[in-house]
Amino acid sequence: MSATPVGAGQANPRREPTAEEFIAMRDSAQFGELRGAYRNFTFPMTVAFFTWYVIYVLAAVFAPDFMAKELFGGWNVGFLFGIAQFATTFIITWIYVKYANKNIEPRAAAIRAELEG
Repeated sequence: MSATPVGAGQANPRREPTAEEFIAMRDSAQFGELRGAYRNFTFPMTVAFFTWYVIYVLAAVFAPDFMAKELFGGWNVGFLFGIAQFATTFIITWIYVKYANKNIEPRAAAIRAELEG
């Protein structure tokens, strides 16, 4: 069995960028914009979700009477907060996918195209 190079037999084989090209791209404004687009979403969203999670844990530890308060049909505040944690995770994921498809993926594709020719 012989190893086939990446891109062999394809109409437009990708070329392997050199280490110097990777370093130059890492230091470029184009890559800085990609990092900025990623950080503009992830840092604030991480802080927001972590804050929401800490509030949930602190309420469970320091306000057990509040968390045990029944709202309707045997459902209490703590259970609804727990379900909201899961819902928040899925909502953030959905928002990130939409954001990445619009703001991150086009920039990453442009960088890849430039590096791989």
